[in-house]
Amino acid sequence: MQINRLFEIVYILLDKKTITAKELSERFEVSVRTIYRDIDTLSIAGIPIYTNKGKGGGISLMDDFVLNKSVLSEKEQNEILMSLQSLNAMKFLDVEPVLKRLSTIFNKESTNWIDVDFSRWGSDDSEKEKFNIIKTAILSTKIINFDYFSSYGEKTLRTVEPLKLVFKGQDWYLYGFCRIKSEFRIFKITRIRNMKLLDETFKRDIPIYIWDDGDKSYKNKMVTLILKIDQRMAYRVFDEFEQENIVKNSDGSFNATVTFPEGDWIYGYVLSYGEYCEVIEPKDVREVIKIKFEEGLKKYTQLKKARSVTRNLN
Repeated sequence: MQINRLFEIVYILLDKKTITAKELSERFEVSVRTIYRDIDTLSIAGIPIYTNKGKGGGISLMDDFVLNKSVLSEKEQNEILMSLQSLNAMKFLDVEPVLKRLSTIFNKESTNWIDVDFSRWGSDDSEKEKFNIIKTAILSTKIINFDYFSSYGEKTLRTVEPLKLVFKGQDWYLYGFCRIKSEFRIFKITRIRNMKLLDETFKRDIPIYIWDDGDKSYKNKMVTLILKIDQRMAYRVFDEFEQENIVKNSDGSFNATVTFPEGDWIYGYVLSYGEYCEVIEPKDVREVIKIKFEEGLKKYTQLKKARSVTRNLN
């Protein structure tokens, strides 16, 4: 297409400074006459392009020309490059060549301001591949299937039309239409196993309100927790709670307030702090945590007794 060729000509001239009409015609596989018509079109558009005849001559741009002075403001140019760099960091196809071209045109030497790695610390290449499959499936509108483990450890085989990759609450989720459940669902990436990309394609619009139309667990009753957390867990406090919801106590500990969807997973979250977290409110959650600690202590006590009996028998 002509518009692509015109863009490429400007890029080449910015990179090489001078080139002949014959070289351009061979590159684009068009006639020299067509190249000269392109030059006229660029001149009419306000691009300061000119030709020199004779030995060493050719087609050139004015030395002080950069595209952003003619078309885009500095702010617009930076926004375009930052957006492309974000996509490039997430390994989107064919973004890097465009980023390099626009960086040259905008006269920007460095655009590498972001790096994205979807996988968790300590994960292997299989988890990174999981995100690559999801990206490919979404962009090519292809079906995927995988084993999915619920919060209760139950495994089901799902066939999904993937629509969007979502980051929320410090975790990655896949949003799509589950053909097994015949409704839109949200799947936690860490619970997905054995993902496969299928050849079948689909066509479906994305609902506007993802978190309302998705996993039914997000429609459950919300529960607000007040947690007292030891100062030795300060790094987690400031990572996991909003600043306005944190109060530092006189003994160095913190009171943190947070609202979560109700569910058994809350207990696992609180217990992940071990002895460094105390539930202040609500009282029913506090009681459940107390029971879980007691049950855990019983297991360790029983194990200790069993080992003692084994030693005595030996």
